[in-house]
Amino acid sequence: MNMLVTSVMAPPAPKTLEGMQLPITMMRDILLKTMFRMNVTLVSDISRAICLPIPVTQELVDLVRGQKLLEAMGTLNANNGNEMAYQLTDGGKARALDALAQSEYYGAMPVPLAIYTQQVKRQSIRNLQVAREQLMAAMGDLILPPSLIDQLGPAVSAGRSVLMYGPPGNGKSSISNGIRDALGDKIYIPRAIEYTGQVITVYDPIVHSSAEEDLDDPSVLRRTSGRYDTRYVRCERPTVITGGELSLSMLDLVYNPVGRTYQAPLQLKASGGVFIVDDLGRQAEPPQKLVNRWIVPLEEGRDILALKSGEKFEVPFDTLVIFSTNFHPNEIFDRAALRRIFFKIKIDGPSQDEFLKIFAMVARKRKMPLDEASLIHLLKVKYPTIDNVFANYQPVFLIDQMIAICNFEGIPYQMTPELIDRAWANMFVRDERIVK
Repeated sequence: MNMLVTSVMAPPAPKTLEGMQLPITMMRDILLKTMFRMNVTLVSDISRAICLPIPVTQELVDLVRGQKLLEAMGTLNANNGNEMAYQLTDGGKARALDALAQSEYYGAMPVPLAIYTQQVKRQSIRNLQVAREQLMAAMGDLILPPSLIDQLGPAVSAGRSVLMYGPPGNGKSSISNGIRDALGDKIYIPRAIEYTGQVITVYDPIVHSSAEEDLDDPSVLRRTSGRYDTRYVRCERPTVITGGELSLSMLDLVYNPVGRTYQAPLQLKASGGVFIVDDLGRQAEPPQKLVNRWIVPLEEGRDILALKSGEKFEVPFDTLVIFSTNFHPNEIFDRAALRRIFFKIKIDGPSQDEFLKIFAMVARKRKMPLDEASLIHLLKVKYPTIDNVFANYQPVFLIDQMIAICNFEGIPYQMTPELIDRAWANMFVRDERIVK
């Protein structure tokens, strides 16, 4: 497979406290809160907890020790490599509790927004070039006409917005997932970012699939801790998938009043990856309103977020947004909104020949023997009742229905006109009046 992706440049590890570009008081308080909450005493353990190289961690420990908030406990034993252990003084515990009252955040030091913005540029989705073979392979079992790949390829490689529309059941969601799978490289997601002293958590295990990491033991840490900034997690390019539940509030910062921290909105978590808005038109808010929220990000590559105080600030917007709808675009958008969506691709149902190819492929995978009389019955008797409108979901549905019937009846997998009729009856609901 011809892979045209290039390796993403890793964020360099900070070498000094000054190079962190974070307020000293914030770093001090996070160190104290982390030691208090996690009960870590050795610099090697503290460095892993706050995700900084050992020399920078030691520099911070020395600074805080000079403020009489930490004290040395002496070396413990040979099993700890004769490392010096540290503990919070009474003043350090008081400061930790005071800091926790202001913000419960502890652990990994956040990355300043300005530094994170530089990393976003290094790993931009628009730097990615996806080859035709790569995209086709990522589509798995979908049988797509070459003309559709001709349209999808430039859309993915451009990293711009895409609107896929067409009748339901023809694979718009599966194509969206295939696009996600075609993005084969790894990027770096910050555990948290910092803006004007506020911490915004970004890394989310539900959204971000972390790649394999080196073994986390002291000897390996010493050898590799400077390889890249471990305040980031090396991940697959993220994918956020939303459907009818999407609301405008989900695109805002989420403030946790208990922990007094912020959580990044969905589109920020999707930076460097794909944001899929499935079933557009089924949300509580009208599609035009939802798309209007994306106008500045889509056109200018930046988003505007607001803190609880009302202060607004810019964050990078580097996401391939895929809108998928069963409605015709002219029904749900005005021309200005459509103009701002870069690619508009219609996903039609298969032709009869394509339908038969899909049907045969699914039957082979499910170990369901094909039967010519049953196929003729399906094409000549059943499909004319729906004006011969084929959809990509139908072969899977019909064959799985027949398998379920065979399992229930205790008979070998088989395809007969009678089983076709029973499967067909479950694919559509007959129009009738229900007496209440």
